[in-house]
Amino acid sequence: MKKIEAFIRHEKFDETKDALEEQGFTGMSVTEVKGHGSQKGVKEVYKTERYRTDLLPKIKIELFVADETLDKAVQAIISVSQTGSIGDGKIYVSDLSNAYRIRTGEQGNTAI
Repeated sequence: MKKIEAFIRHEKFDETKDALEEQGFTGMSVTEVKGHGSQKGVKEVYKTERYRTDLLPKIKIELFVADETLDKAVQAIISVSQTGSIGDGKIYVSDLSNAYRIRTGEQGNTAI
């Protein structure tokens, strides 16, 4: 089992969610976050004053998948979230040792 954490642009969230659902990935957690990577923020102008925004808003999608469906989920995210510009985001994949469904006590792939 794998845990996927994807940090994407706000404007790409609906498309990404739809692409994941079309591939059968319906369970996910979504959080609004702020941060920066190599982009290191943006410079903006407000009423002739320049200022720098270091922490940019992103959407964090977390989902848990079976090993054999990992590539399908990652490709679904990349295919719709990629613009080719700095700030498209990142995807992190971690190993997951186990999962438990509280209601039934199921564990492993059947719990996700």
